[in-house]
Amino acid sequence: MKIQIEANAMSEPVTYRPNDQTVRLTPRAGRAGTDHDRGVPEIDLLSPLTIRSVSFRNRIAMSPMCEYSAQDGFANDWHLVHLGSRAVGGAALIMVEATAVTAQGRISPGDLGIWKDEHIEMLARIAKFVDSQGAVAGIQLAHAGRKASCDLAWKGGARLKWPEEGGWPVVGPSPVPFDEADPVPIPLDEAGLDGVVDAFEAGARRALQAGFKVLEIHAAHGYLLHEFLSPISNHRNDQYGGSLENRMRLLLRTAERLRGLMPEELPLFVRISATDWVEGGWDIEQSVELARHLKRLGVDLIDVSSGGMVPCARIPVAKGYQVPFARRIREEVEIRTGAVGLITEPRHADEIITGGDANLVFIAREMLREPYWALKAQQALGQDSAWPIQYGYAVKRRAK
Repeated sequence: MKIQIEANAMSEPVTYRPNDQTVRLTPRAGRAGTDHDRGVPEIDLLSPLTIRSVSFRNRIAMSPMCEYSAQDGFANDWHLVHLGSRAVGGAALIMVEATAVTAQGRISPGDLGIWKDEHIEMLARIAKFVDSQGAVAGIQLAHAGRKASCDLAWKGGARLKWPEEGGWPVVGPSPVPFDEADPVPIPLDEAGLDGVVDAFEAGARRALQAGFKVLEIHAAHGYLLHEFLSPISNHRNDQYGGSLENRMRLLLRTAERLRGLMPEELPLFVRISATDWVEGGWDIEQSVELARHLKRLGVDLIDVSSGGMVPCARIPVAKGYQVPFARRIREEVEIRTGAVGLITEPRHADEIITGGDANLVFIAREMLREPYWALKAQQALGQDSAWPIQYGYAVKRRAK
């Protein structure tokens, strides 16, 4: 029997095709190297990864996390130190928090923005420093939709309903508020929808000018693009509502526009909520179909989260509870995925990679607690920590 071995679109797992029947082989757990029994390279958390022409030193990504520390959308020294320290700390990808493509699209007045050229300068400084530390600088482009106009998180995050409170009108696919007491969103008309796509395009151009190597479209957590995907928030009866094809239209337009303007060598990611965790809402089956469309448009990785559509969802939060969604999309669509959600231990993160669940592991709150999580993961997994030279000298002296 002749067996042909060919790499799939993700390059790491291998597909055997004996007698035209596909058998998918996923690398098993172990340190990076070669499984000599099969001749298949083993991939683990500390293995490098290349997507298009961008090389990541390992499979550890800092998840985008809002800091609510900007003024008028401008990044400042807090963002530089916050993001830069995680680059020093050994992560491969540093993803800047949800960055609003319009002022109206901010979650709060403290959100980062990229809706005007003046925002570029400080973002460029951040991207340059991240790059200087051997990490890849990425940025998540976002529009909050009906969940916009909220107070700062540490002030409770209450809805800012009136201009005198500092609030602004919110928009969405349909006049359906996130919560009963929230303002009713203004449904976007055709011109408004075109404006959203144009704003994402303009934001992407500014991000590229600032030097970011990875762009991510935020289509999760109940924000605008997710609102169009979910039947819970999208009650339209035009070409943007009703069928799955219609509900995907705005996100697909946005992804196609961004992929068309981006250099061929740079990756495009999309973050989705794989499920709303509510009956009749967005679910994993629809997410798989969406991922197929995004792959055809040239999207390189699906960053798989969940929830955020309704305030009352019952989510079975537990260690790695979203990882199975990343695995299913990866296997059924043969597209790279990122896993996120209550991943705190290096060995657990390693198992996600070695087990074939995802190609990247996005670390969120644990990286807030420990900026050097990636360096400590190297030690926990049996490798020498690649401390920056300014720290490494002292670390090694102490070890002696």
